[in-house]
Amino acid sequence: MDEHTYKVLGGTGALNIAFGVISIIAGVAAGVLLIISGAKLLGSRKKMII
Repeated sequence: MDEHTYKVLGGTGALNIAFGVISIIAGVAAGVLLIISGAKLLGSRKKMII
């Protein structure tokens, strides 16, 4: 019984690490996209006449 619990906990830990890495990558990608779109908006601000 203890061996089964040990294997389940090991699998769960590996899954949590994988989800953590995916979350970090998605967060960095979203941040980069937001910075790029903000820079484009600031660049186009000079062309606008209000």
